[in-house]
Amino acid sequence: MGFTEDQIKKLNIHFKGIPPEEIISWAIQNAKRPVVTTNFRPYEVAILYAVTHVDVSVPVVWCDTGYNTPNTYKHAEELISSLQLNIKLYVPKQTTAHRDAVMGIPTIDDPRHKVFTEQVKLEPFKRAMEEHKPDVWFTNLRQGQTALRDSLDILSLSKDGVLKVSPFYHYSDTQLDAYLKDRNLPNEHKYFDPTKVLENRECGLHT
Repeated sequence: MGFTEDQIKKLNIHFKGIPPEEIISWAIQNAKRPVVTTNFRPYEVAILYAVTHVDVSVPVVWCDTGYNTPNTYKHAEELISSLQLNIKLYVPKQTTAHRDAVMGIPTIDDPRHKVFTEQVKLEPFKRAMEEHKPDVWFTNLRQGQTALRDSLDILSLSKDGVLKVSPFYHYSDTQLDAYLKDRNLPNEHKYFDPTKVLENRECGLHT
């Protein structure tokens, strides 16, 4: 699926205000190997519901850091069952217990934080992308989350040329709350990302 930056810019203008499911349908029709990624953080249920509502067979890549809260794991299991997610689980090569014994969770100013992030998030993600080789990558990126994400749009290209599709990009929390309520979808707010420290800090997957 090859698009020029100019084509993507025009499509983003066209797609603004279009229902997420319509954007997803368009992307799937034009895709050969679509995937959706998730970490089951707050509001992730929206993109998971929307994608599976269009095509339940789309692989759902879950890179589990091993540091999720009990609430998040229970939430994940609930959604895997209720939405019949085609889940593809990727975990770090080193166990959480082993890493806790030799490193723990380094602070942001600790030189080991970069190694930690590579181990628990970036390496599993790279492994997943190498195995699936997607041409379309559905995400729940939204405007206002980080400075980098403010520079993106509904459609954007990853550094590897994969078309990222973020159909809820222009949605506020209030709009997403309404979307979930209308569809009786559960949300989960007790989420922990050991690599980000600050909520508005980019995790590294989208840079």
